[in-house]
Amino acid sequence: MPLNFPDIDPVIAKFGPFELFGQSFEPALRWYGLMYLVGFLAALWLLNRKADQSNGVWSREQVSDLLFYGFLGVVLGGRLGYVLFYHFDLLLADPVYLFRISEGGMSFHGGLIGVITAMVYIAWRQGRQFFAVADMVAPVVPIGLGAGRIGNFINGELWGRVSDVPWAMVFPTGGPEPRHPSQLYQFALEGVALYMLLWWFAKRTNKVGAVSGMFLLGYGVFRIVVETVRQPDAHLGFYLGFITMGQILSLPMILFGLYLILRKQETR
Repeated sequence: MPLNFPDIDPVIAKFGPFELFGQSFEPALRWYGLMYLVGFLAALWLLNRKADQSNGVWSREQVSDLLFYGFLGVVLGGRLGYVLFYHFDLLLADPVYLFRISEGGMSFHGGLIGVITAMVYIAWRQGRQFFAVADMVAPVVPIGLGAGRIGNFINGELWGRVSDVPWAMVFPTGGPEPRHPSQLYQFALEGVALYMLLWWFAKRTNKVGAVSGMFLLGYGVFRIVVETVRQPDAHLGFYLGFITMGQILSLPMILFGLYLILRKQETR
């Protein structure tokens, strides 16, 4: 017998309704948003610890700036990437769709581009090498990724393909057939496993850019693996009959990650 999806309300609490400029709105605290907050606070705590142990190379104020612009990069880049990579047709039909965040849609690869942009700015502003900033950030990113996947699971979205494995689950929005709980696979791989891999690797290398490379390599491999059981977006389907958009976007990450790890480069 397949597992039943746990009855968890995606909305923790609602407030209001309120009226503003003649419009009524009812803000709500959602599990998915709370997961973003968990990832942000965990990253802040870990990066502050790293700053305290850096012998003055980093300060807590610099960490705060890094996280502020990084968070903007995640949100803006994630939304823009989702629209461009997965719903470009809707953007062409209705450009305002870009701002309808309530209708959902965040892309990891778009968020990554946003974070890279933020790190370029921080590196310039603080007079650092780009990969010195990236190596600082990379080990804490899996916490936010893992928390986000738990949020996806609670929302009952981004489920996997139909399966008969003992832990297959019937999702409310996925029809009557049991499916892979691929959000939990991604939590385990992109969150837990990648976090452990990066902290282990960071203690064993002092090559500038290597930790960033391991993040790109690890995430790319884990994402491609999970995409073999994750249901692709209905309007995209498969390319060449078996390749998903997520796999296509992850392949350059793997190649560039390998380059950063294997290249000859100065040490810190």
